[in-house]
Amino acid sequence: MKNPAAAIVLTVSLAATIPATAQDSLRVLHCGALIDGVSESVAADVFVVVEGDRIVSVADSAPEGAEVVDLSDATCLPGMVDAHSHPLIQTDSYQIDHLRDSSATKALKGLAAVQANLHEGWTTLRIAGDADVYYAHLDIGRAIDAGTFLGPRITGAGHYMSVTGGGGDMSQIAPEQYVVADGLVVDGVAEVQKAVREEIKYGSDWIKLLVTGAFMSTSDSPQNVQFSPEELQAAVDEASRRNRPVMAHAHATAGIKMAIAAGVRSIEHGTFMDAEAMDMMLAADIWWVPTVYIGRYYLEEGSDAEDLEKMIELSRLYQVDSEERISEGIRRGVKIAIGSDFGGYLQKRNVREVEMMVELGMTPMQAIQAATIVGAELLGWEDRIGSIENGKLADIIAVGGDPLTDIQALRNVRFVMVGGQVARGH
Repeated sequence: MKNPAAAIVLTVSLAATIPATAQDSLRVLHCGALIDGVSESVAADVFVVVEGDRIVSVADSAPEGAEVVDLSDATCLPGMVDAHSHPLIQTDSYQIDHLRDSSATKALKGLAAVQANLHEGWTTLRIAGDADVYYAHLDIGRAIDAGTFLGPRITGAGHYMSVTGGGGDMSQIAPEQYVVADGLVVDGVAEVQKAVREEIKYGSDWIKLLVTGAFMSTSDSPQNVQFSPEELQAAVDEASRRNRPVMAHAHATAGIKMAIAAGVRSIEHGTFMDAEAMDMMLAADIWWVPTVYIGRYYLEEGSDAEDLEKMIELSRLYQVDSEERISEGIRRGVKIAIGSDFGGYLQKRNVREVEMMVELGMTPMQAIQAATIVGAELLGWEDRIGSIENGKLADIIAVGGDPLTDIQALRNVRFVMVGGQVARGH
């Protein structure tokens, strides 16, 4: 990695090549430093030229007459991708909270949440299922896509699928009470297939499976495997027929390996990942989204919610070991993308996941790439987002300071642009 002081200065000038009529619609960002998301070097004192929702070019001067946004005292970089977000989860009692509000209320609260994420530099969210019996978060995404609201790009799953008594079920409710879980409870191949089809019918771009138990649910164990191999394979096969990737919530080692063998695209959490599972991930060329900071957060901050007593105790037992496994994955070159596991609250804390990747062994540049181009590749959107290059969507943020010398500079977001629209600053 090169020091910004020895940066490459780009030499392409667009001022004489763009017609005056086109220049009227241009917006130019004058960046003191530019981390483009793909190269290991940093460009100094450059101009990112945006027309409409696209990046036209990166140049050493601004086209004559174009509007220039002065970010000369800041570092520009691609908008960040949170690959594991839950914007409808607003409190620590999420397994009950989803029953308190209507889907419409959740959509309104969720809109505020995703806009807060955008304000902190997260221009794309992959939602890993969410706390609604319907599809409020997918409706938010559709409204943003239609231009009704300004917000981050949203993709993801409508619900997380679980089994009877599993992490997505409501095992804390008396048997004579009928309530609807926030996850989809499915048992057997036929129910799994139907659930996948319904998720796709109502707009899910991803399928989310709780292959193992969870930390944050009340009555199951993250060391138990929930789905049978036949159920898991049926879900992946059904999703594949409709060109939908599968994300696998998997803590237990056996569940991680079963999910990899079935053909999922990403492993979420991976708390008990072992060396053999890492070998399998490398061979299958799939992604790991560790969501490690959330455990550290609750150990440090605690919670008044009884629902999280189990999660905090398990984190006390396994957090250190989990962090050591992530360090091993980084050393071995497993593809790691950033996912916060927050979403509906604590948006200012999401960036701590990036900081933890540095703490656990990534270089600052690798951590920034994990939050940008690696996340874009996980989504299959690397041709659109994740880097500042010609033809890409203009998802660009700027931070005060140099995140390559101090990764905490990512906390100081000064400017956010998504699809060429300014969401923060100037």
